[in-house]
Order: sequence, then C-alpha cells, then structure tokens
Amino acid sequence: MKQRTLAHPISARGVGLHTGQEALMTLHPAPADTGIVFRRVDHDPVVEFPVSPQAVGETTLCTTIVREGVRIATIEHLMSALAGLGVDNVYIDIDADEVPIMDGSASHFVFLLQAAGVKVLKAPKRFVRILKPVRVENDKGGWAEFRPYDGFRLTFSIEFDHPAFRQTAERMTLEFSSTAYLKEVSRARTFGFYRDIETLRQHNLALGASLENAIGLDDNGVMNEGGLRNRDEFVRHKILDAVGDLYMLGHPVLGEFVAHKSGHALNNALLRALLEDESAWEMVTIPEGSTPISYGSSKIVI
Repeated sequence: MKQRTLAHPISARGVGLHTGQEALMTLHPAPADTGIVFRRVDHDPVVEFPVSPQAVGETTLCTTIVREGVRIATIEHLMSALAGLGVDNVYIDIDADEVPIMDGSASHFVFLLQAAGVKVLKAPKRFVRILKPVRVENDKGGWAEFRPYDGFRLTFSIEFDHPAFRQTAERMTLEFSSTAYLKEVSRARTFGFYRDIETLRQHNLALGASLENAIGLDDNGVMNEGGLRNRDEFVRHKILDAVGDLYMLGHPVLGEFVAHKSGHALNNALLRALLEDESAWEMVTIPEGSTPISYGSSKIVI
C-alpha cells in the first residue's frame, strides 16, 4: 500500500455549524510523509496544525484543534472523508475558525476529494497496528476500546431516551473499506435536539445550525421534511465521527474499535491512552496486495 495525496487543489466555501461564519477552505496536494496539516491562512504568520491526538484542545459537540490560542473547530467530518478515501498527505488552508458544515455529513467532502483526484505516491502507507486491548470510560456510562484485529472494524452503540431512537437501530458494525464507508456511512448527518438550541446559542454554539445541515429532533421525532436518509442514520453518523476522530492519529488503524455512548472526548482520550502505552501498538507498512483494508476513489491518478 502506497501513501496518497490529492492530484489537484480544490476549494469549497460554507458556513460553520457553531460559529455561523462563512469560511473558504482550500485543499492542496502535499508530499509523502507530510501528513494532514491544517493552516489558518488568515493569520500572519500562518498558523499550522499538524494533526495528532495532542492537537485536539476542545471536544464540546465537535473536535477542535488549538495552537497558540488559534483554533479550528468541527474538523471531524472532513477528517472522516480523508480517512474514507485513504488520503495520507494534504494541506488544508482555511480563513476562519471552523470547517464548513456543508450538509452535516461527509458526503460533500468526499465529492471534493474525488473531484480533486487522489494521487498515489511512491512512499509506503504506514498503519497503527493494535497489539493489545486499550479501554477508556467516562462517568456517564460511556466507553471506548481498541482491540487487536486484522483489518479495521468499528462497532458503535448509542442510547437516547427519545421517541425517534426507539424506531431506529442503535448499534452498527462497519467492516471498513472505502466502498463500505462511502455506501454505509458518508451520507449520515449530524443531529441535535430542538429543546437545546437556545441554551447552545447562549454559549455561542449551533449559531449556524439549521435543518439544511443537521437532523433536528423535537419532542415527537424528526423535524426534517424528508425524514432520515437511513433508518439508522443516527448511529451511522456516530461511526462517521469516530472514523474522523480516530484519523487524528495521522495514520489508519489496523484493529477493532468498539464503543458505547462515546463522543469526541472519549474518542480522543482513547487515542491518547493508546499512545501512552507503547506496548499496545506498533507502526507497520504492508506489502502491496496483502492489506486487509481496501481503498478506492472514482478518480485515481498514479
């Protein structure tokens, strides 16, 4: 397996879910072993954010990276799309402090990446292989765990006391590949409760939220005119988020991720716990044709 970058730069403009501010974002090709690097280009000098678990500074309702007092929020959906297409190296320039929310899923970012084209580089792709179980928990009954596994499998379960969740599956397992990600997960949208909107906005959150970029839930059920895209869209989106949060390692995982009532904070705590235990993981490369994970794109440039 070889590393990947983009074949061409590509830009998108949109509104941030929480800030409500418009941002212009441009993705650029990057050389092998660059990794994924966000750049706040509206600062002088430009502030660079190489992704890592330690770069995450806030996890309230989204994953936010922070450096030198500068922040970029809601990066998880874009990170998820990059993981889904196996992009290892890219510069992400943005002129505001939140990645555009687009339609609340990863599908628009997938489209951008496919439109730019995925270029295969000469350097081997590096994976983080899980060697033994690592687990973290919180005081709300949530937990997340890595386990050894020959591939990348995610199992996620949710638990909400709300009518809409009684009519949908609350557990899902994804055997990861680009095809499975694009088909099963990438279009699942973020969701929120209408009863919380005033409180969130008092704390400068959800200022850009609408039924155009999120699933809204009132006391009776789903508020969106078209309903859900999938019967179990809620848990699918949680897996989408987890794929993006786990890609903060900067490398794809060879292992199993199992979680219950987890979120951005627990996902990040699991990554930090993993890295702290050097006996729990190793960095590996895999000979071409023998990898248990398959990546694909509608437009590959060799």
